[in-house]
Amino acid sequence: MADRHLIDVHVLLVRDDEVLLSRRRDPDPRFDGLWHLPSGKLDAGESVVAAAAREALEEIGVVIGPGDLRHVHTLHANGTGVEPRLGLFFEVRRWTGDPVNREPAKCSELGWFRLGALPEDLIPYPAAGLAAYLAGTPFAALGWTSP
Repeated sequence: MADRHLIDVHVLLVRDDEVLLSRRRDPDPRFDGLWHLPSGKLDAGESVVAAAAREALEEIGVVIGPGDLRHVHTLHANGTGVEPRLGLFFEVRRWTGDPVNREPAKCSELGWFRLGALPEDLIPYPAAGLAAYLAGTPFAALGWTSP
């Protein structure tokens, strides 16, 4: 078992009743070609709000003000990668710029999907976060067995 947890942030760019997803290019066949939210890990010394804004700019080219990030869900996940993760999901309804694929080596395309009709080929980790967001659930665990 890993001796640490990763912390990562997920950005739900929401316009009307749609959310922006990116299709992964990944050397790991478990994730390649599947849909995901713009996301990433915290850098050393970085706040979660700064990380979410940075990841959105790096991955999809939009500028998000810190006050426009609304925390909507926390997911404690195990088995989704090498190490357990604590994922923080942020809804954003206001940003500057049009989303574009700024990481073509990691992402093959971007797409807007209705929140009530998300694609089935979503990576389970962000899918769980999106489901909890839609249900209004502030916290959930994924992949952990009961003691």
